[in-house]
Amino acid sequence: MTDDLLGLTAAQAAESIEAGELSAAELFTAYRDRAAADRLGAFLWVAADPPKAAPDGPLAGVPVAVKDLFCVEGVPSAAGSRILEGYRPPYTATAVERLLGAGASVLGKTNMDEFAMGSSNENSGFGPVRNPWDETRVPGGSSGGSAAAVAAGLAPWAIGTDTGGSIRQPAALCGIVGLKPTYGAVSRYGMIAFASSLDQAGPLTRDVTDCALLLSHMVGRDPCDSTCTGLPEEVRIPSAERLDGLRFGVPPELVGQGLEPGVRAVFDSTLERIEELGGTVEEVALPHAGHAIAAYYVIAPAEASANLARFDGVRYGLRAAGGDLLSLYEETREQGFGAEVKRRIMLGTYALSSGYYEAYYGRAQRVRTKIADDFRAAFERVDLIVTPTSPTVAFELGERTDDPLAMYLSDALTVPMPLAGIPAISIPTGMSGDLPVGFQIAGPAFSENRILEAAYAVERAVSFDPAPPRA
Repeated sequence: MTDDLLGLTAAQAAESIEAGELSAAELFTAYRDRAAADRLGAFLWVAADPPKAAPDGPLAGVPVAVKDLFCVEGVPSAAGSRILEGYRPPYTATAVERLLGAGASVLGKTNMDEFAMGSSNENSGFGPVRNPWDETRVPGGSSGGSAAAVAAGLAPWAIGTDTGGSIRQPAALCGIVGLKPTYGAVSRYGMIAFASSLDQAGPLTRDVTDCALLLSHMVGRDPCDSTCTGLPEEVRIPSAERLDGLRFGVPPELVGQGLEPGVRAVFDSTLERIEELGGTVEEVALPHAGHAIAAYYVIAPAEASANLARFDGVRYGLRAAGGDLLSLYEETREQGFGAEVKRRIMLGTYALSSGYYEAYYGRAQRVRTKIADDFRAAFERVDLIVTPTSPTVAFELGERTDDPLAMYLSDALTVPMPLAGIPAISIPTGMSGDLPVGFQIAGPAFSENRILEAAYAVERAVSFDPAPPRA
């Protein structure tokens, strides 16, 4: 019975609760027990009891796993960092608040790369997360805990954040669906900031229907976030079975080299499936996309160096013993931050320093503008752009920890979209050996409904089983 219950998608579970066939407390307890026995390292905190109030709303009490980057009132929220260990915020992030208002409940907080800086979830201050398809491999990052929890059936769905690929890449490596919305569609209020011009919250789910449902209750304007515009139309539950009339662009700059053979084979077979569904596939140029990684790793660390200056041992979080004030600052940050966070703070501070600002940060911003222009030009020719989500399947734990450049290149196919501020989704469309492969669909700003419809049609045609083998 428990396996049948946990086998329901979130949408199916909500329907069963509303029909009186299932109680929200029963569903919560089943997932709570499963999450509490987590052996993947996916959860950092699990709620002890179901909500006392009866669920009232379209999400009907279906529990959601929340990335540790989101503040939740009274709940440990550390952004995966020892410098915030034990911090319990006095308020709740808008995205989480909206889900609670729609009837969801918080199941737990999920593990992540520290301050969302990483592509493997090995940078967490609380230990790595393991991939449920193969526990010797990474789940991707930085939302690796959310992705692993959903893939392993420890949560019906989850939310994460995507700065350079941190929803889509772990979704691909764990064989689930992950969507990065248009920048500004979801409020960033209450998200512990990494790179403020790039960070965006989004859903990680078992299928595209759940993705649309969860997203629909996250979006919307927020007076607490001046960059939040919401979406111009309501998010619809997708129903498309065909792709007639849709033009799909394949950029050679992103799919020409560097793909594992198995990833390329799944990508090519998915393109064939798109054509069978009535879509057309053509080559489209993104001339500056090859510079995206270089631009991103100047812009994001520069913004991180400013955002993380607040963690000084005075206001909240860890406070190291020290003599004078400067020693307090230095010792707190030395003890509290991990190696990757320190690396990015130093890179960002250098890029913003006097004499180097224009040479590095200014130039990277101009490249960012060129990348956005490339996408706008491409979308005059095609409706959607498709690539693999990750150039490889999940790699082994420890394989890239000593090679930061190889780790950064894990996001080569996902970084261009946040630089341009456009939405993109990853859906699983096949296997390379025993590991899942993600397929990425990107569209113009505020085209979430178009992306979801296309993803739904492809998902139906592919019929990928998102459940990894369980011991």
